[in-house]
Amino acid sequence: MTARILILGAGFGGLELTTMLSSALGDAADVTLIDKSDSFVFGFSKLDVMFGRVAPDAVHIPYDRLAKPGVRFVQSTITHIDAESRCVTTDRGTYEADHLVIALGAEYDIGATPGLAEHGNEFYSVRGAGIVRDILPTFTQGRAIVGVCGAPYKCPPAPSEAALMLDDYLRERGLRDRCEITIVLPWATPVPPSPDTSAALVAAFADRGIDYLAGRQVKSLDGEVAVTDDGLALPYDLFLGIPKHCVPAVVEESELLEGKQWIAVNPRTLETRFPNVYAVGDVASPGTVPKAGVFAEGQAKAVASALIARIAGHGERSDYPGTGSCYVEFGDGRVGRVEVDFYSGPKPTGTFQGPSVALRAEKDGFGSSRRMRWFGY
Repeated sequence: MTARILILGAGFGGLELTTMLSSALGDAADVTLIDKSDSFVFGFSKLDVMFGRVAPDAVHIPYDRLAKPGVRFVQSTITHIDAESRCVTTDRGTYEADHLVIALGAEYDIGATPGLAEHGNEFYSVRGAGIVRDILPTFTQGRAIVGVCGAPYKCPPAPSEAALMLDDYLRERGLRDRCEITIVLPWATPVPPSPDTSAALVAAFADRGIDYLAGRQVKSLDGEVAVTDDGLALPYDLFLGIPKHCVPAVVEESELLEGKQWIAVNPRTLETRFPNVYAVGDVASPGTVPKAGVFAEGQAKAVASALIARIAGHGERSDYPGTGSCYVEFGDGRVGRVEVDFYSGPKPTGTFQGPSVALRAEKDGFGSSRRMRWFGY
């Protein structure tokens, strides 16, 4: 009997898992990949949209380009997940599976921060980045804040990147001396696992005249002032926010959370408490691992190895190592890279490669290699 594998969510985790299963099993597995969207977007491309480097439509990669043996893509909205029976209901029908993988990512709770919807702008969605792109030309003087409204959040370096790229944008327009930039981050350092990366970012802030406020989150906005969780009032003319993240409503309504904020999983195998049910990527909580596509991809590899070994009867499962690397925009066309390891030692560690133009080409290659692997072009 052909094994039925149901994957919910076609982001980094879902796409990598689908690709590996198809490559190893082909038609020996019946893989269904479900996502409510019609296209995939690399998270880092939203900064390019925000600063006018690319048009919003240009960053979408259509899912109709997916063509893999043993795989079917379904664009549909998931309305109910029964983890016990591995049965999923959508607006296009019901699906049952022998193996179920939740890879639905994190969503944004704009309403969790009073005033954000009315008086601020988020740039973590393509739509939000497009709105900011249209607003930025009108910002010619005053105070800009890049502020985190809740942790954890996707791509920890992204707020720092936004602040440095905003500095570039204003300098290119000859407006930097008329504008102030403040960044508000929830941790003591910008990238806690890597002191070297954090030190480089803090030095870049100082060099660019960016005011860095650590260990705070923005809790409310009123159109003129942003208030942090420790009561600090920050006047602003432009607010660029990272909204509080949450699980999709269909996950919150399921039995998967057990009263927690994210789906609890075995940090090495990504198994949930339900037999043959896994969770990978931003929707899951495998210990201290941050929410970023490269980690979802690594988690998907571990799940794929387990499913392939079980279904094909050969090969070895490999545990998730808790490692990954992220590229960091430093402005001036330069990109740095941080490699982090969350599981090998008593605490997470990170190594840093300083910013350079050469690493920009490497970052571009990271995106193009995934697009070719997952979509074939």
